[in-house]
Amino acid sequence: MQPLARTLLIGAALVVCAAAGAAAPPPTGVVVAEVKLDRFADRVEALGTLRAKESVALTAAVTETVTAIHFDDGERVEAGQVLVEMTRGEERALLEEARATVDEAHAQYKRIKSLVAQGKAAKSLLDQQRREWKTARARLTAVESRLADRLVRAPFAGVVGLRNISLGALVAPGDLIITLDDDSMMKLDFAVPSTYLGTLAPGLAIVASARAYGEREFKGEVKSIDSRVDPVTRSVMVRAMLPNPDRALKPGMLMQVELLKNPRQALVIPEDALVPQGDKQYVLVVNEADGNKVVRREVRIGARRPGEVEVLHGLAQGEKVITDGTIKVRPDQPVAVRAVSDGSRSLREVLDSTPKNKDAPAK
Repeated sequence: MQPLARTLLIGAALVVCAAAGAAAPPPTGVVVAEVKLDRFADRVEALGTLRAKESVALTAAVTETVTAIHFDDGERVEAGQVLVEMTRGEERALLEEARATVDEAHAQYKRIKSLVAQGKAAKSLLDQQRREWKTARARLTAVESRLADRLVRAPFAGVVGLRNISLGALVAPGDLIITLDDDSMMKLDFAVPSTYLGTLAPGLAIVASARAYGEREFKGEVKSIDSRVDPVTRSVMVRAMLPNPDRALKPGMLMQVELLKNPRQALVIPEDALVPQGDKQYVLVVNEADGNKVVRREVRIGARRPGEVEVLHGLAQGEKVITDGTIKVRPDQPVAVRAVSDGSRSLREVLDSTPKNKDAPAK
């Protein structure tokens, strides 16, 4: 090959290589999240035990034989409903006698009162008859009370447990007949370290869960705080109330509790946006005003919750931080925003729901 031809060939190759090197690579695709202002609270975890809003073990008040049972296992009953009847034939007879005595005493009182008004009877006789009438009424009340003791009624609406008696059984005072629970609302008692006493107050929100119901959450609020601190555990008992409209919660269940104290408005970002370095935390911010260039910024973080973290300093509401692609980009490097995540969906769902752009860089 002639020297001139070789020189031209080498020159052409160098021009091609220079042109190829001059072509800038496409911006790196990233997923970002917007810095949002959201309600935030410090979380204190504890274990608690559920109790019914009202709970009672119904027992017999007298020694008698059971003659009727008006409930079934696990049945819901109304307040005042008769649950159990016991032998009361003698009391019914005494009731009729007492009523008749009251009627007779009242009639005699009215007759003597008429005679006293006519001056045909002494006033002392009227006083004596009034006393006998009141005595008869008191005896009637006593008989009615003894008759009522033969009936076991529901003191409030709720659900009964498993019955422990049968027809014909002889029950005595103190014998358990049935349990009754008002489970429309549930009390959740749990212990909190006394170091949190300064921030505990009625009305604080709680979130509770139970292994029986998987990831389902039950929300309620603190109702009251015990007046004493346990000298052994240095903890204080807290009682919260949980609505139970579908009656899923049962007394005695063990619940995992998250007490949400110190509620506030805070700047929140996904935990995936944090880039830790030593004892410091950084984020990569997409500067939209400067051609989507990356800015590395140190932040000061506060409390955390699943998947999110509170930002105390270093970011402003509305800024966009990179959550996916942090290891592929460098400060001052332009990027292409592939999707904006709101934290409610997985990365794959976010990318799949983003409209495809033919001019966007390949993944």
